[in-house]
Amino acid sequence: MKRKLEISELIFKIISYLLLTMFAIGCLYPFIYTISSAISGYVEVRDSTIILFPKNVQFDAFRDVFNDNVFWNAYTNTLFLTFYGTIWEMLLSIFGAYALSKKRLLFRKAFNFFLVFTMWFSAGLVPQYLNYLATKRAFQGMGIMDDKWLVVIAMGMQAMNIILLRNAFEGVPSEIEEAAIVDGATEMQVLWRVYLPMSKSIIATVALFFGISRWNGYFWARQMISNANEQPLQVYLRLRLEEYSDPELTTNWQLSHSYAPDSVIYALIVCSIIPLLVIYPFIQKYFAKGVNVGGVKE
Repeated sequence: MKRKLEISELIFKIISYLLLTMFAIGCLYPFIYTISSAISGYVEVRDSTIILFPKNVQFDAFRDVFNDNVFWNAYTNTLFLTFYGTIWEMLLSIFGAYALSKKRLLFRKAFNFFLVFTMWFSAGLVPQYLNYLATKRAFQGMGIMDDKWLVVIAMGMQAMNIILLRNAFEGVPSEIEEAAIVDGATEMQVLWRVYLPMSKSIIATVALFFGISRWNGYFWARQMISNANEQPLQVYLRLRLEEYSDPELTTNWQLSHSYAPDSVIYALIVCSIIPLLVIYPFIQKYFAKGVNVGGVKE
């Protein structure tokens, strides 16, 4: 038999559901507005008459995007940065977190302190820029002329994610590791066959963090990648936004187009977030558990 809710509990539930509904609408509305603006006509977008649903529907903006070879080249570059960047960052983070989780590690407290110290204090933008420039020259000296590898390798560490992994590894019972060592397992076998299978949630969560960071990376990609053919999607999107903000372009735009310049930008935004929308539902089940496991130190 269900217990009858008291008036205070009922009011709390109603307010909670209302706030959650408003929050969900607030998150969903920009996405719906973006799609509506991408497929609406020139006059409707120019005059900002789109509120929720599209008006004077057309799909020419998406056709313009799909026929743009530079867009697909930038898309490929972003997939490259995200895929290899996530793999590289996960390798570094897993090995670093595994080492820092061991109490027998020499100077363990000092290493953990320096790791956390980088979260409190940053060297600043200029030293980072000079460091990346030096790394770029070193890569060129080794014959690596593709600047995408600079973004992948030089930006392969985030202290917060290493701490999440370290805390998760510290939660693995030491008895299981000792049993594996007694059975003849090496250090690498203990890591790959004991720790990683028992930390799937936090690994999936950290990989999601890394992947989103690489996919949305803009500033350093624009600063470090000098070749236009190697620029990722976010840089391309910004360049198109600057191009369509030119008053001379927009003056005669309506004479040859059935859509506004902003519709192309909205179409680019929709296309740029499709991979995240496809992948996130498969990782979402690990997300809450992963953050709880890595964020709580027992």
